[in-house]
Amino acid sequence: MKITAITPIIARFGNRPRVLVKVETDEGITGWGETYSIGPDLAVGPTVDYCFELIKGIDPRRIEFIMMKLHQQFRFPPGGIGLSAISGIDHALWDIAGKAAGVPVYQLLGGNARDKIRVYRGIGGRNGVEAADQARRLNEEYGFTAFKTSPYQLDPDAHRWGRVCAEASKYFEELRLNCPDDWEFAFDPHAKIFEPIRALQLANALAPYDPLFYEEPLRPEHIPAWASLKSQMQVPLATGESLYARFEFLNLMSNQGADIIQPDICVCGGLLEMRKINAIAEAHYISIAPHNPMGPLATAVNLHFCASAPNFKILEYLLPTESEWNDWVDEPYLPKDGYLELRPDRPGLGVEINEEAIAGNEYIHWERSSPTRPDGATGYI
Repeated sequence: MKITAITPIIARFGNRPRVLVKVETDEGITGWGETYSIGPDLAVGPTVDYCFELIKGIDPRRIEFIMMKLHQQFRFPPGGIGLSAISGIDHALWDIAGKAAGVPVYQLLGGNARDKIRVYRGIGGRNGVEAADQARRLNEEYGFTAFKTSPYQLDPDAHRWGRVCAEASKYFEELRLNCPDDWEFAFDPHAKIFEPIRALQLANALAPYDPLFYEEPLRPEHIPAWASLKSQMQVPLATGESLYARFEFLNLMSNQGADIIQPDICVCGGLLEMRKINAIAEAHYISIAPHNPMGPLATAVNLHFCASAPNFKILEYLLPTESEWNDWVDEPYLPKDGYLELRPDRPGLGVEINEEAIAGNEYIHWERSSPTRPDGATGYI
């Protein structure tokens, strides 16, 4: 079997583009992948085209060889855009390998370590009562018992930090009072905090109500700050969506900078790289909760990884039924009782792309916008 074509295709999610990757072979087997752009979305497609020239004619099942070749021929670290393109290609190669063997991808990864995959959903509201109402509706329809939310009830750039922390604590208390005691809530400050002491103060404000984890309070660049913060915290510290490939994660984990890692399978380098990252995590007694605010194709790739990962904790999940994403695939993975079920009778990733649904999507410009602080400076997003 040989790779004969790799095509980047722009799909749309509301006002945001998302690049999917289609890999074709001379035996008629096609695989699909999803990318996550951290920068200019238009840069991903040409990078995928460039990668095709490096690997055309190779057997797509030689995934280790292909990933090695791509990384070596890039010469320099591929960065977020390069790894996004590589990740999408990786997904498609695993999809092809599973279809060629007639088995689900997780069977190629050593088989399933679990029978279903626990997922959590984002919630929010003007107060804990509103957020609890949203959580209850999600529980009634899909069985969710784990959720993630922002801790900020006040603008962190415009109010005294002590008030920000106090309101976050009140918000979590309201969630606890208005939801079953066994439900779990994670908090995501979204890397908006610059001083580690403030990250610690916010963690301490949330600690009495037992958060599932405290996600990415700081920027990722200075790992010693993470190690110091973790050593002082009383709640699980999670991070990883802004880190790439196993070497950056090795730096984080060898410095004891996290309790839970959150690599994104659409930008860390793909499924193969995610497994290498996770082998390091398991050896450090660290759990993995993949970052996945993504479409149904990325969720499918994550499902196979999570099924085979011994130290898997929980998967982030967006409902495709709330967006155009629902039409991307023939049968998106939907939660039942808060879990995604495996599909042992469907080879590859277990979903097929509806090409008609994404055909003709035109590129639409999208960008992240920094907030403006009271003094006119920009803040972290």
